[in-house]
Amino acid sequence: MRNYTKEDIRRFVKEDNVNFIRLQFTDIFGMIKNVEIPVSQLDKALDNKMMFDGSSIEGFVRIEESDMYLIPDLDTWMVFPWPSGTGKVARLICDVSLADGRPFSGDPRGNLKRIIEEMKEMGFTEFNLGPEPEFFLFKLDANGNPTMELNDHGDYFDLAPMDLGENCRRDIVLELEELGFEVEASHHEAAPGQHEIDFKYADVLSACDNIQTFKLVVKTIARKHGLHATFMPKPIYGVSGSGMHCNVSLFKNGENVFFDEHGERKLSETAYQFMAGVLDHVRGFTAITNPTVNSYKRLVPGYEAPCYVAWSAQNRSPLIRIPASRGMSTRIEVRSVDSSANPYLAMAAILKAGLDGIKRNLQPPQPVDCNIYEMKQAELKERGIGTLPTDLDHALAALSEDEVIREALGAHIYSNFTEAKHVEWESYRITVHPWELEHYMKMY
Repeated sequence: MRNYTKEDIRRFVKEDNVNFIRLQFTDIFGMIKNVEIPVSQLDKALDNKMMFDGSSIEGFVRIEESDMYLIPDLDTWMVFPWPSGTGKVARLICDVSLADGRPFSGDPRGNLKRIIEEMKEMGFTEFNLGPEPEFFLFKLDANGNPTMELNDHGDYFDLAPMDLGENCRRDIVLELEELGFEVEASHHEAAPGQHEIDFKYADVLSACDNIQTFKLVVKTIARKHGLHATFMPKPIYGVSGSGMHCNVSLFKNGENVFFDEHGERKLSETAYQFMAGVLDHVRGFTAITNPTVNSYKRLVPGYEAPCYVAWSAQNRSPLIRIPASRGMSTRIEVRSVDSSANPYLAMAAILKAGLDGIKRNLQPPQPVDCNIYEMKQAELKERGIGTLPTDLDHALAALSEDEVIREALGAHIYSNFTEAKHVEWESYRITVHPWELEHYMKMY
């Protein structure tokens, strides 16, 4: 467990010949932002005196409230391995505070910390996350812009020569390992040009930091291979989209409270309650875990993406799967999340939903251990299997009706997030798309 001090950071700067430091934070839409400082300004940053203009960040504050401070988390110190002509560059992930020192309620990372504190007040000590992010690789054109030309036409678990992204993926893994990631698996996914790299679980805050770092590394290394990496959920019609399955587990004093040797399926009552909370609120948090118009092109039957609100310990068509591992590895896999989500907000919502299930002693419905995609509408209705929202507009409506998930975001993030997403949906709704021209121009 890291516990770096200011003196440690000063020593690291000298040992690694660091000349510049990126003070990174994440906006409410999941975009990484940074203020880069020369090493001469390090002491100012370590004393929490580095100010920036919050009104320049979409969804943060108005211009009359613009002065904000970046508060570095020293345990996030990392030196980037790729060379720079000006010496090495390091980063510190920061929380955001107001000018008077209070935490900024619109900071997604700080907001997740708030929900973690709520978890601790309930007697739990740790919430772990193991993400499984997927992405596509497309070729760049002569000007360095992404094309729609895929780098390979491989399939699930293929290897070279079918998987021409193998070398790029391998270099990404090597860079991640150099940065301290413990990569557990790396393989070609089901769709052409699609890849997955899984890294070891961590406490939820560190895991969300890792997701943001992972995206940065993947995009940086892909470009060195003449490729563009995208975490867009559904870039290609007719093939599987990219998700980010989230394996979550709740701990108390070092013990996994989801495991019960004598429980049904060796799951504890707490595990069932947590899962029931997630299922109860999943429609409400779908706008957070699947926040783009494009997200809902992935959440359709037939492409292994969960669109039905159900769970199982045996098959992969429901929204929640319980992997076979037990003991300390007992976990719940939430399969609806995609990588366009802001991880801090997504996990705040999922954790809040699960905690609400525990508070209310909710019980999940019966598991669905057969292929839901093959069920008729009548059978789905008979078994009480609901569906996720079918587009961003419906998802935002469900979010507006879920008080618990609104509380998970806080008033500032909720209002700014939903305002921007309504604008995004309206822009999409009134745009004339190529499909319409193709189908209607000659017909009418």
